[in-house]
Amino acid sequence: MSPDSDVLDRVRTRLLAAGVAPTGAEVARALREDGVLLGGDSLLAEAERVQAELSGAGPLEPLLRTPDVTDVLVTAPDEVWVDRGSGVERVPVRFRDEAAVRRLAQRLAASCGRRLDDAVPYVDGRLPDGTRLHAVLAPVSVGGTCLSLRVPRRRSFSLDELVAAGSMPAELGPWLRAVVRARLAIVVSGGTGTGKTTWVSMLLASCDARDRIVVVEDSAELVPDHPHVVRLESRPPNIEGAGAITLRDLVRQSLRMRPDRVVVGEVRGAEVVDMLAAFNTGHEGGLTTVHANSAADVPARLEALALTGGLDRVAAHAQMAAGLDVVVHLQRGRDGVRRWASVSVARRVGEVTVLDDALRRSGTGGLEPGPGYARLVDRLGSHAPVLP
Repeated sequence: MSPDSDVLDRVRTRLLAAGVAPTGAEVARALREDGVLLGGDSLLAEAERVQAELSGAGPLEPLLRTPDVTDVLVTAPDEVWVDRGSGVERVPVRFRDEAAVRRLAQRLAASCGRRLDDAVPYVDGRLPDGTRLHAVLAPVSVGGTCLSLRVPRRRSFSLDELVAAGSMPAELGPWLRAVVRARLAIVVSGGTGTGKTTWVSMLLASCDARDRIVVVEDSAELVPDHPHVVRLESRPPNIEGAGAITLRDLVRQSLRMRPDRVVVGEVRGAEVVDMLAAFNTGHEGGLTTVHANSAADVPARLEALALTGGLDRVAAHAQMAAGLDVVVHLQRGRDGVRRWASVSVARRVGEVTVLDDALRRSGTGGLEPGPGYARLVDRLGSHAPVLP
């Protein structure tokens, strides 16, 4: 352990023994008591550095507080990257050494109530402020400790703001509002970082103010601008391996809470069985997200997830055909911008469910009808707008 780490540990021990918060003044006092002899300005700078090590996210804290930053990534002590919505970019932030990155990762994991050490070298959790944490220690992470922090949305984005950002054409707005008001079951699909959570929050803001929305998530990220939202969050097992509450548990509980709409933040496992059951038992207007490379891949993806929940292929596709209405697919372009790609409708072909594009993004960025356009209009009924 380096002398710098020794000082840090002694200061931490003094603060814990005194039962005080690691404020700048308390850290400076603990440094003086530890025999660190520095001038006034130097002591203040050292106190600020130690305080950053003991609380918050250390040198990453200013990045996490920057309004337009969505992700903060650390791949080495001198390699820190951020995503501001247009792809990752390197920033001039660095750690003292690999040990400093490891200490930060372990402290953040502890604040999530999770263990991170040589026996359990990776962790996935949520910090108290809602930031999503993932960390992997060496030697599993070959280059050293790897940190990934997903900054929670502090507010939802309106449909008009997504239009202004270039994520969708203005002509799509009436169609999305119509899909929500017609209470169709919606799946928002796309790859990692394509804006699925942002879009679900935006769609929920279009729901009737009288709707009671029950949101089930693995990690609370949705921030819908709606007056009546009940939020449920799963819980991982503790160090003893007990106390876990799964998404599947919560989806079942949500159905007993008199929901007008059941929303599952993301389906990644057996909870898809209960979600599809909800879509087929009178709980109209449900929403969820799923990782998929294209809209056409969504049925296969849901089928694979349903198998983990004990639902065979025929039953999974029967549930999809009866309960799934619309898939909104998002993509991230090579320029890093998240964009809408298509709105598709589901139909049954033999024993499988397939998706046909009803509205597609044209080469100029506008709307063009696809083979499923007539079926979408039919499902929307009186809510259907007119395509220019």
